[in-house]
Amino acid sequence: MSWRALKPGRDGLTRTALNLRLADPDDVAGIRLQRFDGLHSFEDLPPDTRTVADVWF
Repeated sequence: MSWRALKPGRDGLTRTALNLRLADPDDVAGIRLQRFDGLHSFEDLPPDTRTVADVWF
């Protein structure tokens, strides 16, 4: 499952989201999390130092 924005944001970047639960755990364990407020503003939240392995395994 995935999602892609219809147009770039104010920063010129186009957001994409992937369901990492479909990937092999060893391939995605080191990816750092990027959090955002998807309810109110759709803005990025402060950087998170955790990785996929910190919240998934």
